[in-house]
Amino acid sequence: MSIEELAVVDISLTVNDVVVTRTVAARTLLADFLREDLGLTGTKVSCELQVCGVCTVLVDDRPVSACTFLAADADGAAVRTVEGLAEGGAPNRLQEAFVDHHALQCGFCTPGFLMMSTALLESAEQPLDREQIVEHLEGNLCRCTGYLPIIDAVCEVAAELSPCARRRTGGQR
Repeated sequence: MSIEELAVVDISLTVNDVVVTRTVAARTLLADFLREDLGLTGTKVSCELQVCGVCTVLVDDRPVSACTFLAADADGAAVRTVEGLAEGGAPNRLQEAFVDHHALQCGFCTPGFLMMSTALLESAEQPLDREQIVEHLEGNLCRCTGYLPIIDAVCEVAAELSPCARRRTGGQR
């Protein structure tokens, strides 16, 4: 087997409820795959060190930093990006709350906050309090909003959800 053959891998994954099969360079990062190969530019890249949260996507419902996660490691997984949150092309409840609370200014960090918040809201087994939300979002950085509008938006949606009535906050069911 040649080095060229070792340098590529075939992957098949589900991205926002669509099955995708591609051959990619083994070193391709998930963020680059999403943005360059699939044209899903909602996932942003900033630090490339897994410290800012801007590139957060969900892989099998777990938040991961797409800037350091290999596309090959997503083989067989379900990946959800910020584009997958919309319901029928319209913003979902969490996205609406971000708008209502002015939880975005430049918008660069917003996709990461939305994905991290989605992971929290969907995995919570009991009502969430503000402190839990703040703690969960600590790994996401924002230089524009001062965090309070973001936390207020997530708190509002968390208050609307009960553990027994919880639903996916975005994407097709």
